[in-house]
Amino acid sequence: MQRRNLTPLVLMSGPSVWLAIFFVAPLILMAIFSLRPDMRGALFSLDWTPTLKHYETIVEGEVYLPLLLVSVRVAFSVAFFATLLAYPLAYFLVFRTGLRAPLLLTLLILPFWTSYLLRIIAWKIILGTGGVINSLLMFLGLVDAPVPILLYSRLAVVITLVYVWLPFVALPIYAALQRIDRSLLEAATILGAPPWFSFLRVTLPLSMPGVIAGFVMVFIPTVGEFVTPILVGGSRGALYGNIVELFFGDGINWPLGSAMALIMLIGVLVLFAVAVRLVDVRRFIG
Repeated sequence: MQRRNLTPLVLMSGPSVWLAIFFVAPLILMAIFSLRPDMRGALFSLDWTPTLKHYETIVEGEVYLPLLLVSVRVAFSVAFFATLLAYPLAYFLVFRTGLRAPLLLTLLILPFWTSYLLRIIAWKIILGTGGVINSLLMFLGLVDAPVPILLYSRLAVVITLVYVWLPFVALPIYAALQRIDRSLLEAATILGAPPWFSFLRVTLPLSMPGVIAGFVMVFIPTVGEFVTPILVGGSRGALYGNIVELFFGDGINWPLGSAMALIMLIGVLVLFAVAVRLVDVRRFIG
C-alpha cells in the first residue's frame, strides 16, 4: 500500500491551530457573550439565561443600524478611491519604470515602516485649520478663512484612510499586472488595436483579480475602523466601529458590543455574497 504523504497536513496544522485559537474561538466567544443579559458574575460564568435583547436593542434603535450603513458607505468610498488611485500607480510601476521598478516599489511601501498613529496624526496636522492644505488655499486666495470641513468630519476620515490603504491596494494590482503575458499586448498592437483599446480589452480584464483583491482588502477592515475616526473625524466623523469600541471600553457592555460586532460581520459577509452573485468573479480569475 502506498505510503500517504503527511507533509501537507503537517504544514497546514500550524496555521490551522493558529486560526482556530485566534480567529474561530474569539468569534464563538463573542457570539456567546452577545446572548448574555449583562456582565454580572464571573467572566466565563454559565449561570445566566440566553437572551436576544441586545439584538432587539440594535434593530429597534435609531442610531446603530443607520450608523452601520454610514460606515459601509464610507468603506465603499475609501475602497473605490484607493483602487482608482492605486491602479495608475501600479500600472506606471509595471510598464513605465523599467529597471527603477524595485526602487520605486520600495519607496511605495516605505510608509509601512512608520507608525500607523504617526501617519494619522500627520494628516491631522495637514488637514487642520492651520495645516498645509488650508494655508495653501489661503495663500492662493481661494478662501478667505480656513475650511473647517477638512478636519473632524467624515471627509477627513475618507481622505486619511485612502492615503493609508493606497499602498495596500497597489501591491495586488502590481502583482496582477506583472503576471500579464506581454505577448498578448504585442499581439493586440500588431492587430491594429490602439493603446486605449488594448488597455480596455487586454490589460484591464487580466488585472481584475488584483483590483478585486485590493478593493475587498480595503473595504472589509474599513467598515469596522475606529482609530482614524477618533483622531481625524471627531464626533462628526464617528463610525460604527467607534460605538463597538465604546461598549467594550468605557461603556463596559460587552454583550451589546458583541452583538453589534456580529451584526457588522454578518452584514459585511452578506454584502460580499451579494457582490459575488452580481459580479462573476470567476470570470475574471479564470
